[in-house]
Amino acid sequence: MQKRNLLIMWIANFFVAASATMVLPFISLYIETFGSFSDAYVQRWSGFIFGITFLVAFFVSPLWGRFGDKFGRKKILLITGYGIALSIFLMSFVNSVEGLFILRMFMGVVTGFIPTSMALISAQTEKEIAGKVLGTLQMGTVSGGLFGPLLGGLLADSVGFTYTFFITGLVISLATTFVLFGIKEVTVKEDQAKQPKRTMKEVIQYVLADRILVMVMVASLIVQTANFSIQPQLALYAGQLVTTENIAFLAGLAFSVTGLGNLIATRFWGIQGDRVGHARILLICLIIGGIFFLPQAFVTNIWQLVILRFIFGMAIGGIIPCATAYIRQAVPVSMQGEVLGYNQSFRFLGNVAGPVTGGVAAGIAGISSVFYLSSLLFFSAALMLFIILKAHARKLNMKKGISVNE
Repeated sequence: MQKRNLLIMWIANFFVAASATMVLPFISLYIETFGSFSDAYVQRWSGFIFGITFLVAFFVSPLWGRFGDKFGRKKILLITGYGIALSIFLMSFVNSVEGLFILRMFMGVVTGFIPTSMALISAQTEKEIAGKVLGTLQMGTVSGGLFGPLLGGLLADSVGFTYTFFITGLVISLATTFVLFGIKEVTVKEDQAKQPKRTMKEVIQYVLADRILVMVMVASLIVQTANFSIQPQLALYAGQLVTTENIAFLAGLAFSVTGLGNLIATRFWGIQGDRVGHARILLICLIIGGIFFLPQAFVTNIWQLVILRFIFGMAIGGIIPCATAYIRQAVPVSMQGEVLGYNQSFRFLGNVAGPVTGGVAAGIAGISSVFYLSSLLFFSAALMLFIILKAHARKLNMKKGISVNE
């Protein structure tokens, strides 16, 4: 039963996550079909339309979790799953920038499927194997988010924008129907944790008291901001580098190849984090990420961009797993879920800030300026983390010195 539920939710999460990102390669091109607009207008609204989904989800997602606890998580999965399918299906009929913006906003309202699926699987999983099971489920989400743009670009080039939304909505509906008939909601009874439960205020105070922990969350924010800053502009940027007609596919490839590099290197970075410390690996990944993000502003053909984005994906492959691993090590079990939730909120915030910041920067100073700005974010985060780690090391050495003297 548990394995079947996990498999169904993995597949459903893959397609739901893919639906959130598969419009990335052609969102700017789709806006251009609504009328004759300036490049600055298209770039600005590309960022707004993409970012609004995550902005709304940032506020609404915790509410879906609360409703799931009260009314049943499977019911919330069905409501949000069919809601996402409906919003995407209606995008195939939209004929204005405002209409697309509203539908993307509605999509944010119903973007509670993935966190609710995590809660459902977690509730029916023994504590001893929860990390392994939830990690497997998370791979479905990550894979969908990474390969969504490639699928979206391929569909857009093959059948056009309208049918791409139609097909995507249909697939999400089928995935949700699998949940309807295939998932049985059960809960494994466990003893209550002996550790005292903390209020929300106490958890926040605990997080703020650990400067490395705060910086880990800031790093999660920055990597999402930097990585998503260029996504709405990627089709236009790819269009400047090629003369072929399949721009949407090449833009999708340039984005998805980052995910391929990410998947290849994630396990390696995780192993290194276990050996030398996750915070140190996080610092290394931030530095390398900035180094390979900056040259993307100077490429002269599409394949240079693809290669650099692949290496960039490998560089940042350790940021999210090492951030999560550090939180698991530094935070008591009784509050890990809530702290990991705050880290997820920081990532959602980055999903919002990235496209908006990139859209505004591209509209003012050109698309290349987005690479300069995002690289600066990587290097700034690395510098702050380096300073905090050095201060923490000095503090530990002082404590050791005091202990020896005593």
